[in-house]
Amino acid sequence: MSEPAPQRLRLLSANIQAGSSTRRYSDYATRSWSHVLPAGKRTALDAIAALAGRHDIVGLQEADPGSWRSGFTNQTHYLAERGGFDFWSHQPNRRVGAVASSANGLLSRLEPVEVINHALPGRIGGRGVLLSRFGEGTEGLVVAIAHLSLGAQSRRSQLAFISEVLQDYPNAVLMGDFNCTWDRPEMDVLYRGTGLQPPACEVHTFPSWRPQRAIDHILATRTLQCTNMQALPAAFSDHLALSTELVVPADALRR
Repeated sequence: MSEPAPQRLRLLSANIQAGSSTRRYSDYATRSWSHVLPAGKRTALDAIAALAGRHDIVGLQEADPGSWRSGFTNQTHYLAERGGFDFWSHQPNRRVGAVASSANGLLSRLEPVEVINHALPGRIGGRGVLLSRFGEGTEGLVVAIAHLSLGAQSRRSQLAFISEVLQDYPNAVLMGDFNCTWDRPEMDVLYRGTGLQPPACEVHTFPSWRPQRAIDHILATRTLQCTNMQALPAAFSDHLALSTELVVPADALRR
């Protein structure tokens, strides 16, 4: 009997900046109101939903789970409905009163076996990793979504924590906004502690209006294969989204 054919999944990682618009560095000051007011975000979210809808599994960063700036809309839920995803989950991790809040989010066409929220260590709290399993046992596909800190020391402790979480999974993906390039010294903690591999090519994602830095990543273990990695506009976010096609062994999705 022949082996089941590998499955191809389209993955997307997107820092959506809560639907805010940033098209130049000066916008951080002149359009700071967009980070606390809900105006204009529905149009941006609809554009992000159209992009997300072309994928099978989507990892979101800076998705507002429901505060003043989002019109008290859970943006992950909204994108799931608009993008046609049957399954979604979110991990609220930072809140500024009732004005603004932020979360990691998962959109999926495949039903996860399990979704686990982990708080990440760091000098300043409020970061997390959202882990989803799509196959039974340690051989099952695991997809983790994270938004790491700006400081190298905090990132190192966060990557060490993520390494411990993923070390026993041979079929794993880690995607998100790492706030650093793949070759930073702190990233070695991740490569040494897991089967995750450095990316085959460097795709610049920040800033979105003139991409010069590759700080958003989709990393996979050596048992998986990423092809056609490309950066795509996530509406008016200051990050471009990162898209790839993932070749997954059939056994990794067995339930």
